Amino acid sequence: MLNACSSLNKSNPSKENSKSMSNQVITDKKWKLIELEGKPVADKINGKEPFILLQKADNRYSASAGCNGLGGNFEISDNNRIKFTQGMSTMMACDHMEIETGLNRALVTADNYTVGDNTLSINKGRMAALARFKVVTAPVASKALNGTWELDYISGPRIAFDGLYPNKKPTIIFDLSATKANGNSGCNNYNTTFTIDGNNIRFADPMSTKMACEGIGEATFFKTLKTISKYDVSGTTLNLIMGDIAVMRFKKK
Repeated sequence: MLNACSSLNKSNPSKENSKSMSNQVITDKKWKLIELEGKPVADKINGKEPFILLQKADNRYSASAGCNGLGGNFEISDNNRIKFTQGMSTMMACDHMEIETGLNRALVTADNYTVGDNTLSINKGRMAALARFKVVTAPVASKALNGTWELDYISGPRIAFDGLYPNKKPTIIFDLSATKANGNSGCNNYNTTFTIDGNNIRFADPMSTKMACEGIGEATFFKTLKTISKYDVSGTTLNLIMGDIAVMRFKKK
């Protein structure tokens, strides 16, 4: 009887594996929006491809329906259950806002998903799909991102850049092959991981040393890094972008 009780208390490996596998099926892939509330969606909205990207490392998603950069958290549980929690987004007004409004509504409403034939559907109960997506083959990330970059602009605080970082400018060093980055925040050394899909990029929470720092420079750097959804390299300049706004600028060292 003791053995029987022991076996009942053990977790079910096949159940855990099933959850893990379903998570891997839809995460870390770019999904193009192709249908919303039963109606087909144009290939591009305002010249941009509507999409969603689910990042497994920190259970965050980024999305766009041709206007604002959308984002937040998601949680996957047994039996293909999924819950989206909206976070911050940009606040631009654009043409065809009904697609963005519909996508936001679908994400808030969805409680489960189905996947097959490279198609992801998010659903409410057993009703018809709220939204359908098609997997996108990711282009190869630009090798120009590799190497060491030094920050020379950051948006947000009303403190001058030299006031934020009076002694040392923050740096970031990319290793694309390992999808890892490290550097210095202007105070502490840190490392992080990232997911990348073409020019879309998301950073996990940085791990850093614990030296006490003056001012808000380090906190501003780490907070802003977590908002990044895209990057652009032009010569020796790297812009890290939130939605459509470059919020961090680096120079190649």
